[in-house]
Amino acid sequence: MATSVASCSEILTVADLLEKLGGIPAERVRMSPLPGTATKEDVDEIECHEDRLCELVDGVLVEKPMGFKESFLAGVLIEVLRAFVEPRNLGIVTGEAGMMELSPGLVVIPDVAFISWSRLPGGEFPKVPVPRVAPDLAIEVLSPSNTAKEMARKRREYFRAGVRLVWEVDPVARRVTVYRALQRYKVLSEAETLRGEPVLPGFELPLRKLFGVPSSGANA
Repeated sequence: MATSVASCSEILTVADLLEKLGGIPAERVRMSPLPGTATKEDVDEIECHEDRLCELVDGVLVEKPMGFKESFLAGVLIEVLRAFVEPRNLGIVTGEAGMMELSPGLVVIPDVAFISWSRLPGGEFPKVPVPRVAPDLAIEVLSPSNTAKEMARKRREYFRAGVRLVWEVDPVARRVTVYRALQRYKVLSEAETLRGEPVLPGFELPLRKLFGVPSSGANA
């Protein structure tokens, strides 16, 4: 049985807990339920009653940050991925509220994800709010409160669960880091093209299209 991040012997202070979670800001850690006691049912209840998104890390609820620009970029990615996935009936594409249980005590919410039909129980759309499934592709759009240590922790969790491809989108640097494994990655600039191999062969997205600023209605 895994040891809870909130009950490990090295967790003596709040500072220790924050460091264990990746050096995240304290305001992102929920104190009710108490760290170490939360469950995936709490994740669903908070989303339903408070309209707030929380991930679950070993009994600790960690609020998911999402700003205006991050939400916009996630929306663009959802649109172009669905345009590729749905005509080919490859699976489903989820957005920034798509909660998934990677393993007991670990619920993540990728900003965008692709899940092939073969990964879904019975090849059917999930009927529960937090399905036990690992996506083929997980996409994280970085927010100001995301730390490098937090993202490294999340990548470990993704690949440990069987995720095959992780894209980290950096709105400030206007680049995408493509991870095919923990130590196998490539950084793409705005001038390059994002491709879906090995998960979505044939998918291509020029990053200028992703990071380009839409024209205003007055200038259209």
